[in-house]
Amino acid sequence: HVCCGPCATAVIERVVSCFAVVCFWYNPNIEPTAEYERRLAGMRTVAQAMGVPLAEGQRDIEGWQEAIAGWEDEPEGGRRCPICFEYRLHGAAEYAQARNMDYLATTLTVSPHQDSALINSLGKRLAEAARVKFVAEIWRKEGGFQRSVELSKQLNLYRQDYCGCIYSLQSAELSREWMPQTGC
Repeated sequence: HVCCGPCATAVIERVVSCFAVVCFWYNPNIEPTAEYERRLAGMRTVAQAMGVPLAEGQRDIEGWQEAIAGWEDEPEGGRRCPICFEYRLHGAAEYAQARNMDYLATTLTVSPHQDSALINSLGKRLAEAARVKFVAEIWRKEGGFQRSVELSKQLNLYRQDYCGCIYSLQSAELSREWMPQTGC
């Protein structure tokens, strides 16, 4: 599962010599549509540059919204986020199972802003249910996040400043407004 092009860069670089990599794009949480398309375009650039196939999952925004219903007012990193991770990883596990793939991984743990223990726990559980092995890694370690930044610059990729959902966008916009006023 790939969450975005920038995070995918360092993970692909690390695993492409050990695995037959297929990048599965499944991120129905990303809004607005222009942002979704911009991030997907970045992932297409990465897949082409790194010579790996990209499978694009459907943008099931309605299903995602149903899954997180009732948690819209949660702060970034609150109870909505595990539901979002689970929704996306479940889609990835189903994709892997339907294609008889042996392994599943996610690039979500490249970001220093994400809860890697939670993501890996969800990934293991969902992969096990799909009879797939989960590669539980914290990809940001050993310079993984820094490498993703370097590769993103080399590929001239857009690096987003919010997780993806409309609620994280609203939080990021508030931060952008607040930061200059505080002198930070």
